[in-house]
Amino acid sequence: MPEKSPPTIDAVAAARWHALAQEPSPWLHEEVARRMQERLSWIVVPPGNWCDWDPVRGGLQAHALVAAGLPKAEQWVHETTGAPARAAARARLQRPWWRAARWLGPSVHFAAPAPASMQMVWANMGLHMTAQPQALMAQWHQALGPDGFVMFSCLGPDTLRELRAVYARLGWPEPSHTFTDMHDWGDMLAAAGFAEPVMDMERIILTFTTPARLLEELRGLGRNLHPQRFPALRGRHWKQRLESAIAEQLADENNGGQLALTFEIIYGHAFKPTPRAPREQRTWTKTRTEYLAQVGANQSVGHRPDA
Repeated sequence: MPEKSPPTIDAVAAARWHALAQEPSPWLHEEVARRMQERLSWIVVPPGNWCDWDPVRGGLQAHALVAAGLPKAEQWVHETTGAPARAAARARLQRPWWRAARWLGPSVHFAAPAPASMQMVWANMGLHMTAQPQALMAQWHQALGPDGFVMFSCLGPDTLRELRAVYARLGWPEPSHTFTDMHDWGDMLAAAGFAEPVMDMERIILTFTTPARLLEELRGLGRNLHPQRFPALRGRHWKQRLESAIAEQLADENNGGQLALTFEIIYGHAFKPTPRAPREQRTWTKTRTEYLAQVGANQSVGHRPDA
């Protein structure tokens, strides 16, 4: 599969958003990580080490949850977003020197993992904001050793479907870039060298009391990376129209009249297969002609043919 950007992601805007990671981790990301952590029970042999890929946005509370479930596993914290996020991750996740767990428990390393060194890569809620997802998958693959696995989550295409309908009725551009389908993620994993990709999804509906609270939550979760999105400056009148439309169209009677917004969550895991040993040249195989010739010779003197 050729390397290319998703068709609706502005790579410059994606890089700018990636560099802005800061505490606290979004509530939805923490909740998704909690649910993904439950899927670790599917893994028969727990990993002896693991790498948390970009935990500041992925969930700092979730890191502690995963670590508690893998009490003997060494940890690598790989924060790629920038110096402020790396400092925040170290401040939250590094054990104080006076605690015995720092010296008696498994080590915590704040660095990029060496190639082929990890038994698990944990990557929560970042893939959908990446302009070059196949390049990111290649980095995961490089970090993993044979039979290591990646566990990741991201947003799927049904996310914000109510808000998309609001924008469409107003005749506005898309409120978000398009999110990739889980089957396409599975194909990309296979193209990156992973084996046995397993994908599943669920929908989470969040409710909000006011349009302002809804928009505030969305700002913490990400940015609209669509190349044809609205320009940055739109004015107070535009915001008033948006909030009025949200209040009118997103009110859900099943949730007490609160404003409801759908998030499709995709979960995936896949293994890095053990490389096959190179086939030796003609040391144990025979061509069909050689085999038949040997069979005929042996039969002529009463020998049992070789298998």
